[in-house]
Amino acid sequence: MKRFFTENLAVLLLFVASSGCFCATSAAKEIWPRSEQAAAAQASSAKARFEQGQAALQAGDLDAAEKAFRGVLENEPNSAAAYANLGVIAMRRKSWDAALGDLRKAEKLAPRLTGVRLNIGLVEFHRGRYAEAIAPLESVLRDQPGSGQARYLLGMCQVFTDHFAEATETLEPLWKERQGDVMYLYVLGIAANKAGKKEIDERAMKQLLEVGGDTPEFHLILGKAYLQHQEYDTAFAEFQKVAAASPDMPFLHFNLGIAYEETGKNELAAEEFLKDIRIDPDLADNYYQLGKIYAQQQKEAEAEQAYREVLKRDPQRPGAWFGLAKIYQGQGKYEEGLKAVEETLKTAPGSDKAHYLRAQLLQKLGRKEEAKTEFATAKKLMDADLDKDRERWGEKQVASPEVTGQE
Repeated sequence: MKRFFTENLAVLLLFVASSGCFCATSAAKEIWPRSEQAAAAQASSAKARFEQGQAALQAGDLDAAEKAFRGVLENEPNSAAAYANLGVIAMRRKSWDAALGDLRKAEKLAPRLTGVRLNIGLVEFHRGRYAEAIAPLESVLRDQPGSGQARYLLGMCQVFTDHFAEATETLEPLWKERQGDVMYLYVLGIAANKAGKKEIDERAMKQLLEVGGDTPEFHLILGKAYLQHQEYDTAFAEFQKVAAASPDMPFLHFNLGIAYEETGKNELAAEEFLKDIRIDPDLADNYYQLGKIYAQQQKEAEAEQAYREVLKRDPQRPGAWFGLAKIYQGQGKYEEGLKAVEETLKTAPGSDKAHYLRAQLLQKLGRKEEAKTEFATAKKLMDADLDKDRERWGEKQVASPEVTGQE
């Protein structure tokens, strides 16, 4: 099965709430050490602005907080804590690129601050860059082995990048403190199932059934768990319970669409994705799934429109660019196809399919030497990955919108 379904966004918000801002006292010790009395007044003013920013951030006044922290930077351009808190502000606004920029500046100025690296991992996670999130999260665990937040998030990233054995090893130590958490049990079950760790998989599934209630939310999670285990009839039964109690629940129709798609019922799947779009028109994944279905049905205009809708919401989505490239190839629009596949390779440079398609397009355009090089690259990647049934340009990594923070 080529898709993973994990927890909802509420768990992720916990990470932000727990690690979102820096203590003004500890920050002051690092940021304003001055040996010259002439700088005391300036430092005092910067400290006052910092404290104002902290108060505004805690009160949820992001505009006032940003103004205060930028004021700090006017006097203290190397303030790691100011950059870190600007990064938190951008995170709360879901401006992920801006957040990463500020957090990277904070990390450079204060590499020992684990909270900064934890938030960098969280930002990369929200951007769907799970492989890039792993290194900062691993570094947090090296410095703070007891960080349950970093461990949980790292385990999810390892699941999304197919490192199932590593994910199981990362997540299993959280059992004692999280065995009553249905989200944790669900993610651990995914990792153990794919890693062939039958005992842990069965233990997680048994515990999931024991601690869950009769709420629609739990039945949605349970349905997704059964879907992961390819128990489609049971999954449908759970989703129907959700539909009966809460027909407009977020992600219900998305997951029903995935279930129908997995069982070869693409017409019904498309209907479910369209229902989910009516509930949440901004979710890119619905349009992506529709694009794939329309492309299979040779509805090129509809597929192109669906992929364009994806890119309005997620401009770097490699699967959407690849889908467009295939459409243009079939229409004989080789220049347009080449541009689209090159966009694919910007975010998925290791995709053998994208390199092979680029080689084909270059050949059609008469660029034979470049095509030859691309064919060789594609073959090398294919040979290195023959034993894995996976699409390396990221389709697997984005099939669970609850986790990517798309709302």
